[in-house]
Amino acid sequence: MASRRNIVPALMLGLVLWWLAPPPPATARSKSQMAENRHETLLDGTTESLDCRRMVSAAEARHRIPAQMLAAISLTESGYWQAEPEAFVAWPWTVYALGAGRHFPNQAAAVAAVQTLLAQGVRNIDVGCMQVNLLYHPNAFANLDEALNPAANIDYAARLLRRLFLRHHSWTQAVAHYHSATKALNKPYRRKVMDQWHKERRRADKERRQVVQAAYERRRAASRR
Repeated sequence: MASRRNIVPALMLGLVLWWLAPPPPATARSKSQMAENRHETLLDGTTESLDCRRMVSAAEARHRIPAQMLAAISLTESGYWQAEPEAFVAWPWTVYALGAGRHFPNQAAAVAAVQTLLAQGVRNIDVGCMQVNLLYHPNAFANLDEALNPAANIDYAARLLRRLFLRHHSWTQAVAHYHSATKALNKPYRRKVMDQWHKERRRADKERRQVVQAAYERRRAASRR
């Protein structure tokens, strides 16, 4: 019989290998799950596409955060290329631990993965749209279901960013300290988010212009009838 001294490292090694292994190829069922789960009920009872960057505007307004800033953070934290619908999205069921991130098809799968990590003694885990760290924010959520609820995850991040702004009197510093208080770590992160923020602002401006143009074209078409 193997000694406990040998079993424990083996279990931890197995967990690390499982976590770092790439997810299995998407099956027809998993693709279907992704499609079904692209909409989620938010705190106000509405539904919205599960690209977290498009779910943050209400939280930005509620906590007086510059428009698209949370969107930029969400893309920096949980963004990845989604084959369907061929877009770079901020995915709500993202979990980062042991030096690697994984994107799960639904909330239940993400919660189960975090439970497994916790059971194995892993505590330094980032979860959700905004990658809130469970070790450094132990009282952020009532439970893992709430932690991985997109609206709750975003709202906590918005409140945190607002507190950091009030402490540092600067949005750029608030963004930096959202990631880390260590300058060597937060400066590159701040630059990355601010670059993404400028891109998101341009995207939002373009979409607003398209909406205005479409409304104008509809009015013109109606006037010709």
